[in-house]
Amino acid sequence: MRLLLAEDTYDLNRVLSMALKHEGYEVDSCLDGEEALRHSTENSYDGIVMDIMMPKMDGIQVLKNMRQKNIMTPVLLLTAKSDIDDRVEGLDAGADDYLTKPFAMKELLARVRAITRRKKDYTSEQISFGDLTLDGETFELRSVNSIRLSVKEFELLQMLMLNTEHSVNGEFLLTHVWENDKDATDQTVLLYIEYLKSKLDAVSSEVFIEESEEGYRLVNR
Repeated sequence: MRLLLAEDTYDLNRVLSMALKHEGYEVDSCLDGEEALRHSTENSYDGIVMDIMMPKMDGIQVLKNMRQKNIMTPVLLLTAKSDIDDRVEGLDAGADDYLTKPFAMKELLARVRAITRRKKDYTSEQISFGDLTLDGETFELRSVNSIRLSVKEFELLQMLMLNTEHSVNGEFLLTHVWENDKDATDQTVLLYIEYLKSKLDAVSSEVFIEESEEGYRLVNR
């Protein structure tokens, strides 16, 4: 698998590059946002690890430019900021996951494995419910309009679409969607449920997420 690493701190860039190569990845690395955008435009990658705070162009702007160019490579954002608004901005821009510095190397490697699972493990088949169609190849959600989902949004919606006959609770979703993320909590599930609600609104779907004491369920109006 081929990765792009964009991190402006030279020593950290070198350490991360060595660790990723040791895991068997082919790694292209760069030190600023403009180079990151150029690499992502000119080459095909299985995943991108990118710092937010970079010279010439920050990671959020690089990501927005990529998505505008329809480059849908999974992206893991690295950030020194722990504020929830910064994380939300990254996810809204099209990031698939984020990791706050400082981090353990084995956690970064686990998250890289998670985002690169997309091409390897996810079915390319489309699944449908009501007026919704979810594309396992492109992560595109379609109804009246269409929008691309992040990895976790896709996994969560896929789980809901495969369990429309009954409600699924937070514990079930944590186990099946966030199975290797020890930091994930019920609040994480709630946050991503809200993300999905906004995506359903964005595609003008008649489907909505029903919340009850039993959990969450997709309902067709």
